[in-house]
Amino acid sequence: MTTRLSIPDADAMEELGARLAALLAAGDLVVLDGPLGAGKTTLTRGLGAALGARGAVTSPTFVLAREHPTASGVPLVHVDAYRLATARELDDLDLDYDGAIVVVEWGAGKLDGVADSWIDIAIARDSLDDTRDVTITGHGPRWAHLDARLAGSA
Repeated sequence: MTTRLSIPDADAMEELGARLAALLAAGDLVVLDGPLGAGKTTLTRGLGAALGARGAVTSPTFVLAREHPTASGVPLVHVDAYRLATARELDDLDLDYDGAIVVVEWGAGKLDGVADSWIDIAIARDSLDDTRDVTITGHGPRWAHLDARLAGSA
């Protein structure tokens, strides 16, 4: 199922992250796609805040991955795959996909076979008014009714 949203500003993008956080558990994978400055890290910051993540949730561009302990005990792993050329390079990070909530920026095409269920979030910037057009697509049995679950968490 696919949900499309118009997000007017950074606060609303963080709020979307918080809404998603309410649905996530250990073993969940979220793949973020969009151009530089689209709001991928802002969404992840909102997700981290709602999970009670320790430490600042910032772009992991130069370290590739950051693990944040959370209030629930399930870590948030925030990955930036921008500088990774292949799925093998991402696999070399040895991420704990089963024991953590994993959010991968720039992960499209690099996560095949990692999970039976995952969420894709594509963020596009509207050049006229700087809003973000967000398309959220759930894949696999866990996210078959993601659109209804997102509506219920609002």
